[in-house]
Amino acid sequence: MLFDLDMIKETYARMPGRVEAARKLLGRPLTLSEKILYSHLHGDMPGAPFVRGESYVNFRPDRVAMQDATAQMALLQFMQAGKKRTAVPATVHCDHLILAKSGVAADLAAALDMNREVFDFLASVSNKYGIGFWKPGAGIIHQVVLENYAFPGGMMIGTDSHTPNAGGLGMVAIGVGGADAVDVMADMPWELKFPKLIGVKLTGAMGGWTAPKDVILKVAGILTVKGGTGCIVEYFGPGAEAMSCTGKGTICNMGAEIGATTSAFAFDDSMVRFLEATGRAEVAEAAEAIGEHLRPDPDVYEHPEDFYDQVIEIDLSTLEPHLNGPFTPDLATPVSEMREKAKQHGWPERIEVGLIGSCTNSSYEDMTRAASIARQAREKKLSAKSEFTITPGSETVRYTLERDGQLEELEAIGGVVLANACGPCIGQWARHRSGPADEPNTIVTSFNRNFAKRNDGNPNTHAFVASPDMVTALALAGELGFNPITDTLVNADGETVRLDPPVGRELPADGFAVEDAGYQEPAQDGSGIEVVIQPDSKRLERLEPFPAWEGADLTGLRLLLKAKGKCTTDHISMAGPWLRFRGHLDNISDNCFIGAINAFNGEANKVKNQLTGEYGEVPAVQRQYKAQGIGTVVVGDENYGEGSSREHAAMEPRHLGVRAILVKSFARIHETNLKKQGMLALTFAEPADYGKVQEDDTIDILGLTEFKPGKPLTVVLHHADGTADEFRVNHSYNETQIEWFKAGSALNLIKAQSDG
Repeated sequence: MLFDLDMIKETYARMPGRVEAARKLLGRPLTLSEKILYSHLHGDMPGAPFVRGESYVNFRPDRVAMQDATAQMALLQFMQAGKKRTAVPATVHCDHLILAKSGVAADLAAALDMNREVFDFLASVSNKYGIGFWKPGAGIIHQVVLENYAFPGGMMIGTDSHTPNAGGLGMVAIGVGGADAVDVMADMPWELKFPKLIGVKLTGAMGGWTAPKDVILKVAGILTVKGGTGCIVEYFGPGAEAMSCTGKGTICNMGAEIGATTSAFAFDDSMVRFLEATGRAEVAEAAEAIGEHLRPDPDVYEHPEDFYDQVIEIDLSTLEPHLNGPFTPDLATPVSEMREKAKQHGWPERIEVGLIGSCTNSSYEDMTRAASIARQAREKKLSAKSEFTITPGSETVRYTLERDGQLEELEAIGGVVLANACGPCIGQWARHRSGPADEPNTIVTSFNRNFAKRNDGNPNTHAFVASPDMVTALALAGELGFNPITDTLVNADGETVRLDPPVGRELPADGFAVEDAGYQEPAQDGSGIEVVIQPDSKRLERLEPFPAWEGADLTGLRLLLKAKGKCTTDHISMAGPWLRFRGHLDNISDNCFIGAINAFNGEANKVKNQLTGEYGEVPAVQRQYKAQGIGTVVVGDENYGEGSSREHAAMEPRHLGVRAILVKSFARIHETNLKKQGMLALTFAEPADYGKVQEDDTIDILGLTEFKPGKPLTVVLHHADGTADEFRVNHSYNETQIEWFKAGSALNLIKAQSDG
């Protein structure tokens, strides 16, 4: 559908002038990211170029997108901001709260019944504040955004870490926490440290079993889960131009797994085709008119090493299909090496479930490629040896696939079609297993993230990420080491057969079709609409402002937790069944840090209570500290807060009384979320000082009365034996962020300005 055409035309009208001004300011040709970023500054062009990786910059994004789990807290915060309507176009997408269990019809009906209170709240608050509302079953946020809202050269933020999916349509689209969304919806500047740039040159052409997913699986193996932190990844080259728009979206989507701020492709013919196919020919025409500003300058293509901070080159002609995992999305293995590697590491080789779809790989092209494998499997008398599920990306995609007979092909080999929602990808999965709950087992998915316990709550589920093509082939084989390029299968007649490479359709030959896309237009005037939250609700709770800083150094703090190893947002605030409390801060805080591993005993959710000397669950121990007015500190390892954009991972510790998070390094979104909520986000000046933190420590944080950008603070550890350790800790706060800390949160400042 076509939305916000006037806004898009206004963006394009100012872009040529701003690009030319930026080119003059920098005195050189520009990359795509630089053109978009400088065109979306909040205010005038600066007097000097921004420094990548150092300068904090204020932007004005074109739009905001929110999914239902994070939208609850974002909109509860926006309700405090004192605004009558959002300043930019915004949407809510109900995709996270649908439990995958039996199939699309039964699961959607159950979700509507179970979550009616939340859906009604989101519908009413959207209606009141001028926000487009996509009903449950309408589709997954990123696929719906790509089909309806994304446009080349635009800038958007979204309250989901995989918002960069829209980079497949040439946008700078960035995942953020809800407080950032509130800034933009309240017409405040949105702040971001000016990113560094990584260029990925794609040469050659994909063929056979290689798919766009394999590009990002390869990149993840090269850069690791933190190699893209603070960077925008730009893809270019002949291999990029030969790829479909939705294939580009897959690559950008999973860029979140390397910590990238976002990823993007330059405007090309594939984007024109996709815009026209999704009813946005006018946007395609407007983009073509300024096409030179929607791609890097020619010199950037010719000499990329002069314009990017890092350049990676991948020859698509030699790129092999990959399987990434288990337990981390950057453990990359070519399929030809998986059999040997699985035996070497003792990974369960029998595949119990193959799952295709999710926000990463649920386009029409993805599904038709998988269906082509299913069709030949049926013809060759093969059926799935593993359980097999299919998640379409949107109702438009699902309806069109059904019309074209593609879903029928997938069901014929044993596939079960799930609702157009996130489902198993985010732990919303009532998995059918007969073995022990924690039994080691293997699943393969076309999802993006595969942390331990992510999909089904079992820490011993070995989840591997691959393309939908590879997942479908592996589900037919039922064995992790199967390589469809070289291996054969035995069919129902005992014959040896080989699978042919998949063949998909970039876009439906007869166009997309849908009976009800699931969209609700907001009221033109929402002043008379009341947003009802029941005072005894277990799902929703009005927010109370966090207290302001006391104006003094923080002394006498206790150590709540010293986390060991990977501590993602899933470890800090689990999803799955906890999603039902995303609108109730106090209730969801009962999952705070329950997945993090205590460095002192190697266990999860078991920390020492310094008031009693006994061990207890993290939330319960922290609530006792809060009741006594005692602040606490959490200590962590590298890339702390990796994963989702969920700001609950920052709000829950803040709500429970944690005052500071001290780690070796942060993931970008989580560090910002902590700052927004008035927390201290600190890093060890010397990473080895992590080892000095002891279980019974009392902690002082000194230097806050002279809190300034670039000036380290001091931490003093008072050990139980009477000794002490003192060392410097760093921070990345600028003047504005220090004001957030002093006020108690960024929202407190927004509200004060609105009240004033």
